[in-house]
Amino acid sequence: MSRLPHDARSSRRQFLAGGSSTLAGLALAGGPLGSFARGGEPRKLRVAAVVTEFTYRSHAHVILENFLEPYLFNGRRVDPRAEIVGLYVDQFPRREMARDVARAYGIRIYPTIAEALRAGGDRLAADAVLSIGEHGKYPTNAKGQVEYPRKRFFDEIVAEFRRSGATAPVFSDKHLSYRSDWATEMVATSRKMGFLLMAGSSVPLAARRPPMELPRGARITEAVSLHGGNLEGYDFHALEVMQSIVEARAGGETGIRDVEFLDGDRLWRAADDGRWSPALADAARATDPDPAHPGPLRELARSGGLRKDLHGILVTYKDGLRGMALNAARDGTHWHLACRLEGEAAPRATSFHVGPWENRNLFKALSHAIQQGFRSKRPPYPIERTLLTTCALDAAMDSRARGGKPVASPYLDVAYTPVDFHDLREMGDTWKIVTPGTPQPRGIDTTGRSRQ
Repeated sequence: MSRLPHDARSSRRQFLAGGSSTLAGLALAGGPLGSFARGGEPRKLRVAAVVTEFTYRSHAHVILENFLEPYLFNGRRVDPRAEIVGLYVDQFPRREMARDVARAYGIRIYPTIAEALRAGGDRLAADAVLSIGEHGKYPTNAKGQVEYPRKRFFDEIVAEFRRSGATAPVFSDKHLSYRSDWATEMVATSRKMGFLLMAGSSVPLAARRPPMELPRGARITEAVSLHGGNLEGYDFHALEVMQSIVEARAGGETGIRDVEFLDGDRLWRAADDGRWSPALADAARATDPDPAHPGPLRELARSGGLRKDLHGILVTYKDGLRGMALNAARDGTHWHLACRLEGEAAPRATSFHVGPWENRNLFKALSHAIQQGFRSKRPPYPIERTLLTTCALDAAMDSRARGGKPVASPYLDVAYTPVDFHDLREMGDTWKIVTPGTPQPRGIDTTGRSRQ
């Protein structure tokens, strides 16, 4: 990043100082640096960012802060060695942060996506593009899907690639689109044009408590993934968590046969028919060290001890595997999974621990994975994972609109070979430094370095 003028440096210090007191005992300033900053001091990664809105704790905030300042990954301080060369912001709501952050870091906000990618020049100026299409005020359609402009962002990015005759890796936050055909088109376009496309949830990279590592080529017969958040937006995370585990089963991923949205009596009739296992959901819930509502899921539902909008997405895979994504976790910061392996009597289960500051710290590991992909131009895990979960979520919302009828779709016919992404997961050492008592910064600084 080029040096800021004196007034911009002062503004940056003031913005960083927006956090609370210094992290107790933090020794990051002289700590070991991540691989991005070792050796021959590589040129800073030039990144263009395209976002819906930039407000406190929005995805733009919690992703970009790890590109602007050092962050913690597995207990190590990593210098991202990146600069934001151009920023496009679609909406400026009250209490927006974009202008303050831009002023503090010497970033220019451009009126169009194309200009942000060119940094005001006449050719592509970015080595990579962050497309963050989450948050903001956008329509919700009849199926209950928020129509975030992820496909529009992608199309305008691609249009600039074509105009300039150059491409760059792209990360598109969360699921690819609310429409399966658009998501499929996005992946096909990236392949045709030869640029890396990444996407997906931050939750699969969270620390697993208790530790759970499945043997390579495990024969998984059933899986249940739990979340505690809202319709669609958090259902996606639960599907992605489940997919990140079951994709490594024997035979790899062969695709999905059909998807059903189940709520009310339909949910429990499916359980009575043996199509999903409340006992497996209970095993997943049991990994929560402090459950808000202990006890068997079925009894809690009958007694009114669970949320009234309890619903599940039942996924039947082509190879016979059954998966359920259920909104039965404590709240939107808790994620659990349990699965059964052939030949094992007891299920395997874990929680995906997000660390302090609610879900904000999930984005440290995700940002680390994105930066690895941007630099290597190789995906941290296959884009097909998120293509499949995107299409499964769309099918689930179709099923909901059709009264819970199973939905089959050619867009669910996604087969791929998984990769080992162990090295990109947070294993828990960061939470020895950032503890529940560590004050959450109000600004961008994620390590407390500026407050010493």
